[in-house]
Amino acid sequence: MKNIIVYTLPYCGHCKELKAFLNRKNIEFKDINVEENNKAAEEIIGKTGQSGFPVIDIGGELIIGFDEKEMEEKLR
Repeated sequence: MKNIIVYTLPYCGHCKELKAFLNRKNIEFKDINVEENNKAAEEIIGKTGQSGFPVIDIGGELIIGFDEKEMEEKLR
């Protein structure tokens, strides 16, 4: 399984949906709360050029936002 890092905000509905999806699938991931980690927020915004969350890093491939069908495909 590829290393998965999710960059999230605590009040973000899509972030909560993403984490619930990964937990249902028993997929391990590292959650970085960008509200608490300004350095990580700046880094991921610099990489994506966008300030929308969640951002999912799957083995170095960045995905902005959460779409369940897309995630199913990426995790195969």
